[in-house]
This record gives sequence, C-alpha cells and structure tokens, in this order.
Amino acid sequence: MIFTKDSALVKIWYGAVLTGQYTLEQVPRLSNLKDVVTELVNEVSA
Repeated sequence: MIFTKDSALVKIWYGAVLTGQYTLEQVPRLSNLKDVVTELVNEVSA
C-alpha cells in the first residue's frame, strides 16, 4: 500500500503530530506513511 497526502491514515497521524499527541518518531514505519507525514509536517513548519 502506498500512502498519499489524501490518505485517511496520513491525515490521522498528521493531525496527531501537529497537536502534540505523538512525535514524528512515533509514526509507524508502515510503507511510506512516515515519509508522507514528515513531508507534510515540514511543509507547515517551513
């Protein structure tokens, strides 16, 4: 399974990281999930 910015699981983890419930290190290495979430978080903080 390949995740995109529009994938439900990406949106869930992205929101959880932004609100401080989880850190990027806690995002599971499931396919490219962590990479996509990291990319989105970096876009916001840039």
